[in-house]
Amino acid sequence: MPKLTINGIEVEVPAGTTVLQAAQAAGVEVPHFCYHERLAIAGNCRMCLVEMEKSPKPVASCAMPAADGQVVYTNSEKAQRARKGVMEFLLINHPLDCPICDQGGECDLQDEAMAFGFDRGRFLENKRAVKDKDFGPLIKTHMTRCIHCTRCVRFATDVAGVPELGATGRGENMEIGTYVEHALTSELSGNMIDLCPVGALTSKPYAFVSRPWELRKTESVDVFDAVGANIRIDARGPEVLRVLPRLNDDVNEEWLGDKGRFAIDGLMKRRLDKPYVRENGKLVPATWGDAFGAIAARLKGVAGTKIAGIAGDLVDAEAMLALKDLLTALGSPNLDCRQDGAKLPTARAGYLFNTTIAGIEQADVVLFVGSNPRAEAPIINARFRKRYLAGGFKAAMIGPAVDLTYPVIQLGAGPEVLSDLADGNHSWIDTLKGAKNPMIVVGQGALAREDGTHVLDLARKLADAVGAVREGWNGFNVLHTAAARVGGLELGFVPGEGGRDLAGILEGAQHGDIEVVYLLGADEIDMGRLGKAFVIYQGHHGDAGAARADVVLPGSAYTEKNGTYVNTEGRVQLGRLATFPPGDAREDWKILRALSEPLGHKLPYDNLAQLRQRLVAVNPRFAQVDEIVPAEWTSFGVPGPTGSGPFVYPIENYYMTDPVSRSSPTMAACTESLRATVSQKTGTNG
Repeated sequence: MPKLTINGIEVEVPAGTTVLQAAQAAGVEVPHFCYHERLAIAGNCRMCLVEMEKSPKPVASCAMPAADGQVVYTNSEKAQRARKGVMEFLLINHPLDCPICDQGGECDLQDEAMAFGFDRGRFLENKRAVKDKDFGPLIKTHMTRCIHCTRCVRFATDVAGVPELGATGRGENMEIGTYVEHALTSELSGNMIDLCPVGALTSKPYAFVSRPWELRKTESVDVFDAVGANIRIDARGPEVLRVLPRLNDDVNEEWLGDKGRFAIDGLMKRRLDKPYVRENGKLVPATWGDAFGAIAARLKGVAGTKIAGIAGDLVDAEAMLALKDLLTALGSPNLDCRQDGAKLPTARAGYLFNTTIAGIEQADVVLFVGSNPRAEAPIINARFRKRYLAGGFKAAMIGPAVDLTYPVIQLGAGPEVLSDLADGNHSWIDTLKGAKNPMIVVGQGALAREDGTHVLDLARKLADAVGAVREGWNGFNVLHTAAARVGGLELGFVPGEGGRDLAGILEGAQHGDIEVVYLLGADEIDMGRLGKAFVIYQGHHGDAGAARADVVLPGSAYTEKNGTYVNTEGRVQLGRLATFPPGDAREDWKILRALSEPLGHKLPYDNLAQLRQRLVAVNPRFAQVDEIVPAEWTSFGVPGPTGSGPFVYPIENYYMTDPVSRSSPTMAACTESLRATVSQKTGTNG
């Protein structure tokens, strides 16, 4: 490990560390623009120049490897003069539009110019101007402000795996663009806004909306997929204005999917802000008392076996527990949190992403079974691409061919290939067996089928056959698409003894065996199969469930409540209230607690603390926030014949998967833009 001296401080760093990283380790600030710890080194901006003994000129510390015996000065007169010169050149063509720039207040260029720049400029010629580019409905461009750090180019190429950005021209004529003008097609493109150190790339939906110092900031978690990305919610008054990622190396590093970042404008659209009761075939506004009275009157005399509950994809654990307790008190064993019908087991090892998200970087082979991680979990897909770029990694998939942004071998489209692998009759079995740390990722496209439990059994047998599960390594994984799914399974929000699952509930409703169905934010089921059942819908948007309901109870969105969520790897995380629900809407568990009284089964908790004590009593793992509790490897799945049809991925349109994103004008614009871009590339009419 090399030892070097920085500003008189001796520091020892690992081999391969740069001088800039060594300075950071020593607590010395070195200004920079192009350098980013998660991107390839470019050495473009030269702002990180430092003086080094025995070097005839200042060196770019971001690209200089640290070596034994180096003596570095970051604040010498020579280094300061070099920085001031670099800053003067950067500002030669930079427009003086800070007062109207959305980056104002959180701009690296502003900060560095104040701390390290010169106090005057000597450039008197006209500034150059660059035509703005159209990057789609998410990113607003002001390319005259661009300082050519190429962070966006490197992110698109390396992290997102969509090499659509690059530089054309040289010197003052150099421009960043997409070569052929079209919208960016990455599900992670919004991260370029965070990476841009100036105001060249800003958020188009957030343009001219607010200044950062006006916003109230709340740390929470994203619920638009099952990754549980850590986020910061910025709100002003009653409205969420933007969502930014928070650093968590074990989950999302510092990235965030575009849906989680931009779908928030759907939070205030099509909102349910008062209770409704259906009268003469139409939903009419009602008071809470009227709504509860209608429910109590309908449930009176109904046997518990004729009542059912279904939990949706965005529901917090507290609400699911309250509904489960209420249904249990009513004598109903008919409840299910798997509204996609996935044949998930109750054994933890059979429904968790056991390798963990960070553990992907230790794998050397992965087999995707009925999973398209790029649409289902872009953050996890980016982690797989990161592992591919590190080298020594192979990927294969069983399912329809899709572009995952890294090379993937197509083994087939249906379960017959998985069966051959499990029986040892496929050539790729040798690759899996020869791997040090093999991974199998089973998606909901493989489990949400009639033969899903048989497919799960084959995947488990394959994991055992190739040694994917051993001491210190579990390579068997289930990739979920819903933020609520693992939490519901951890709570046991599944059919009780003699109870019906989703298919049984829908069949029972059709035939009149189920008379009352409670939809807790469940909008993705076939509402036409509910027959003449009395439907209670509790949710926050006027989506499919509210349209079918006989009574509508207005709940709160994820930004409007304190809730517990469990991500696909089993990590318990806390979402926090950033704004209050609109109108008469209330937090979901409070609605169920209030409803329990007129139903004659008062729930035994009056505040969130008591409810969370009950949560821990049901499953102690809920007390271990932000920790991974490994699952015991047991048998799951049911042996049996599988169908011959190909797997079908659960997400056709990444931008619209839930009531919030379907209500978002920005997500609608992304859908249209993507369709137009695909048509442009393929030469079709979409």
